[in-house]
Amino acid sequence: MAQALALKGSKKLLNAWAFYDWANSVYSLVISSAIFPIFYGALFRVAGIEKVMIFGGEIARAPLISYVTSLAFVFIAIVTPLVSGIADYLGNKRLFLKFFCYLGALSCIGLYWFSLENIYFGLLCYFFGLVGFWVSFAINNSYLPDIAFPEQQDGISAKGFSLGYIGSVLLLGVNLGMILFLSPVVKSWGVEEINGQPVEIMMMKYSFIMVGLWWALFSQYTFKRLPKGYKKDGERHHIILNGFKELKSVWHQLGENTRLKRYLGAFFVYSMAVQTIMLIATYFGEEEIDWGSDEFRQIGLIASILIIQLIAIGGSYLTAYLSKLYGNVTTLIWVNVVWMLLCVYAYFLQTYIDFFIAAALVGVVMGGIQALSRSTYSKFLPETTETTSFFSFYDVAEKIGIIIGTFLYGAVAQLTGSMRNSTIFLGLFFLIGIYLLTRVNSTKNKNPDE
Repeated sequence: MAQALALKGSKKLLNAWAFYDWANSVYSLVISSAIFPIFYGALFRVAGIEKVMIFGGEIARAPLISYVTSLAFVFIAIVTPLVSGIADYLGNKRLFLKFFCYLGALSCIGLYWFSLENIYFGLLCYFFGLVGFWVSFAINNSYLPDIAFPEQQDGISAKGFSLGYIGSVLLLGVNLGMILFLSPVVKSWGVEEINGQPVEIMMMKYSFIMVGLWWALFSQYTFKRLPKGYKKDGERHHIILNGFKELKSVWHQLGENTRLKRYLGAFFVYSMAVQTIMLIATYFGEEEIDWGSDEFRQIGLIASILIIQLIAIGGSYLTAYLSKLYGNVTTLIWVNVVWMLLCVYAYFLQTYIDFFIAAALVGVVMGGIQALSRSTYSKFLPETTETTSFFSFYDVAEKIGIIIGTFLYGAVAQLTGSMRNSTIFLGLFFLIGIYLLTRVNSTKNKNPDE
């Protein structure tokens, strides 16, 4: 019975795979983009400080969370290919998917106890939340060629991202209601603090618990339907080292697949800019935009994130539709053009209206470039069941790009004294990505549909 449910291309299997985006996307929205950045800043504002003593030195809040984020992505870049190689050899990547899912979910719940007094524990939960999300996301990505035929991959990839946007927006809406509407009601009862914390901060902490529970519970449908995995043929001695050997093997195969190698190079460059923008957009809006008041800044930032998520639902399907008309690579080129123009536009942003317009435009291309990048890579893979190792290359390229992109973004902002100059710098990455994408299909025997 279980085997029947795991038939490649079946509707139940495809929907189960896509549903994991519904389960885990609440982390990327509520924790990474919306509630946690506001919560983190509020902790320091309530305490009336900008720096904290940690690791034997004093460090400001912004560099601290930036360093922890960078360190987490270094760890992710190392662990992802290791796990991918082991999963391919043992044929049990569903077990690894579960482990990192639960690690991330428990870490989100652990953020409830994040405080300046428990800074080490709080940062550890933040660290492993990132690890759990990105590694499980990579493993789930690697299932795509296993569960879908090439003609299904664009559509189901877009469906996954769309489900993620819908689910995360629903939960963020609830969390937003708790912070903006429930908090005043509680205060009207004469309750200013809960467990020694302002009511608004406690509502944010409750949001972290809700994210963890949502992630763990909704992923059960995916775990029930996905196959265990496909065991690699041959001997399986020194499994840990074999994980790295798989990477070496994939690297050699890339040398024989010019189109795949060129596509990975283009993806590495433009993804560096995309992921950096997604990580720093909230901080850019908080620092560079005139909101008029601190209260409206909080509402406006969350509203802009909601705008992005809602529009991204249609954007992912629009991009999938355009890819059927013009091919994957051509569509990716034009999506990158839009991203490049957005970087130029961001340089001139001043008012919150400007920021909302930019958020809407980002929504159009954000989901599209992620979904189409994933399905395009899947189509370019050679005929093999060892998809996890190939997708680890895809994900490691993305993570190394994040490390480089965020570092360079911060360096340009620090050297020039403005985050605006960094947006132009990111625009150059899209320009390079456009050029590299034009070379992807300039090989013999290319598929015009790709």
